[in-house]
Amino acid sequence: MIYGSVAIILFVYFVVWSMISKMKNNYSLVDIAWGLGFVVVAWGSFFIASHWRTQSLIILLLVSIWGLRLFWHLFKRNWNRPEDYRYVNMRKRWGTSFVNLKAFLNVFVLQGILLFIISLPIMNSFYQVNSSLTWWQITGIIIWIIGFYFEVVGDLQLENFKKNQNNKGKLLTKGLWSLTRHPNYFGEATCWWGIFLISFTNSEQLWLMISPIVITLLLLFVSGVPLLEKKYKDREDFKIYASKTSKFFPFIGKKGL
Repeated sequence: MIYGSVAIILFVYFVVWSMISKMKNNYSLVDIAWGLGFVVVAWGSFFIASHWRTQSLIILLLVSIWGLRLFWHLFKRNWNRPEDYRYVNMRKRWGTSFVNLKAFLNVFVLQGILLFIISLPIMNSFYQVNSSLTWWQITGIIIWIIGFYFEVVGDLQLENFKKNQNNKGKLLTKGLWSLTRHPNYFGEATCWWGIFLISFTNSEQLWLMISPIVITLLLLFVSGVPLLEKKYKDREDFKIYASKTSKFFPFIGKKGL
């Protein structure tokens, strides 16, 4: 079955990244592996599947574009940077005994499990092929485009803002960042709601909604938004910014989610 085969591929994929991270002495390189992992799942499913249709090929294309873009963005930013403070703190908690096993389980295996869950709509689109596109699948494509726009443009605006030395120590509050404090994270979650809709063919597949729910909850409450909010929460300029800018959903002038 396609699910078991992809699980094996993902396990090997993260074993390779654990070895790379060990050689670089930098476990935060797993962040680079995240986006590319979805591309591996998509193309692995493509080659494993005995047949495919427009629906699955669209998902293959969109996931490849999304994953390769994110991979390259994070690779340029993180490949030669020191280990992220989150992983440095993990090393301190783990100590020196069995640190490699703990790192592999807590960093790479955990990421692999989450990636597998979020990838379920991708695999399902190759496992249960739909011969024609429905109106909600076309809507899913539109939603994905909106999400991709927010993610890419948000990252680009932040990158250009940081390149300007006059902005050192300042907050980006213009462009998409005036609509939401985290346009890139909002865009990422939106992309996966789009992928879910494209993969969805009948009511028996409602369980696939676990994919966008998991990534949205992760970004909102675990690995994305909370870390940055905590980092800036004591800054006066951030308090003003947060008082008039949505945390996640891009509603102008709204303080809530």
